[in-house]
Amino acid sequence: QVGGSGLLGLGMKKGDKGKKWNPQVADNKEARFNFEVMEKLECGIQLHGTEVKSCRAGKMNIKDGYARVDPDGQLRLINVHIAKHFTTGGWFNHEEVRPRVLLVHKQEIQKLRKQLTLKGLTLVPLRAYFNEFGFLKVEIGLCRGKNKGDKRDTIKTREQGRDTKRELKA
Repeated sequence: QVGGSGLLGLGMKKGDKGKKWNPQVADNKEARFNFEVMEKLECGIQLHGTEVKSCRAGKMNIKDGYARVDPDGQLRLINVHIAKHFTTGGWFNHEEVRPRVLLVHKQEIQKLRKQLTLKGLTLVPLRAYFNEFGFLKVEIGLCRGKNKGDKRDTIKTREQGRDTKRELKA
């Protein structure tokens, strides 16, 4: 049981009790390759109606997304796609791509705003997951873009790691 509520409260059906539940909704592997992550921050996200059902079904894409601090002092997640829920009609469904408010303390937003004034830093969603209480969380990374040389170094170290694993296995 997770969080004392069992698996039923976390988006599983009654017959799924024996199955392992994966809380991960979306992962942005491309961001980890294209950006150097300086700092990570866990945020809540404000969702409407059927967006939660779609996220529980794994229909969330954060690949093209980024976060921005608005002039009114709110942190918003931009360009993230959450697919429409398939069982609801068109009247009650949500917009697939819209700015979504991220729930963060004011002090953290002010700290992020100061850090974003530095040249070349941006906020990128790294992954989305459900925590042990069943709330959707988005992990945001304060990132600096990599150049071609940095990306080549990343590929080289990854290949060397694979080669050493192969040699140890054989």
